Amino acid sequence: MLNSRSLRVRSALIRQCMAEFLGTFVLLLFGLSAAAQVKTSRETKGQTLSIHLSWAMGVMSATYLTKGISGAHLNPAVSLSFCILGKLRWGQLLPYCVSQIFGAYVGAALVYLLYYDAIMEFSGGVLTVYGPNETASIFATYPSEYLPLGKGFLDQVVGTGTLLLCLLSLTEKRNTPAPPDLIAPIVAGIVLGIIMSMSANCGAALNPARDLGPRLLTLTAGWGTEVFTCYNYWFWVPIVAPIIGALTGTSLYLIFIEWQLPDEPQESHPKICSVGASSRPSLCGKKERNQMGSGGVLVPISS
Repeated sequence: MLNSRSLRVRSALIRQCMAEFLGTFVLLLFGLSAAAQVKTSRETKGQTLSIHLSWAMGVMSATYLTKGISGAHLNPAVSLSFCILGKLRWGQLLPYCVSQIFGAYVGAALVYLLYYDAIMEFSGGVLTVYGPNETASIFATYPSEYLPLGKGFLDQVVGTGTLLLCLLSLTEKRNTPAPPDLIAPIVAGIVLGIIMSMSANCGAALNPARDLGPRLLTLTAGWGTEVFTCYNYWFWVPIVAPIIGALTGTSLYLIFIEWQLPDEPQESHPKICSVGASSRPSLCGKKERNQMGSGGVLVPISS
């Protein structure tokens, strides 16, 4: 009989990286598969809402899958924020990020394999970033034609900042923490709300791994260097802006919420006193503690 303990990886960091890899892989599998299905079917087998819901379900599934091992960050911007907050060691940051990017790359590769024939039929065999038959946007995010670079950067800062601002409150016991079993669907709901309201400009990447991993896949799968040079070298925006957004959201949370919450109440144990030998035990108030009765001295029984 197979002994499962013999297959357990001894290094905690390696176990965490395995979880981050698999969680990000699952997240991308859900989201990119929906994007490929909607795009290549010309919206006859789903609409934009299908993509949004699939990303949310991917977040929920990946969170349930990996939270007990790695915390289910699935996002380098989240990992960086947790390092700043002291919830993740700085030595874990790079391994987490590499695992997340690699998981996103492999997830994108599987979607490419699954939808290869549909992509080729839709694009006429020409893999490109521009035009009505472009397919690069199935995998990575690109700005709308009307959007200048600076506004795209702001868009990603605001979206990711909102994500972190909402996430960090979920486990704060001094506020209104979410039930542990419901954190995954609540996070999915937050992500769904953001991508349904802030994705029109440039796709709401919110996650450097979610964008860079699939972009590297398109670089190696036939779209070429155009995926990095197009739209005035757009590629760096969904990598850098979510990090700035995460730092901004974390700072806002600390300044406006965490540092303003009341301190945890100290447990007080009132003293029980007896007035005289024949009195029944009673709680000591301030007045009684400073008073000597005619029938005897206030005697502490327990504290």
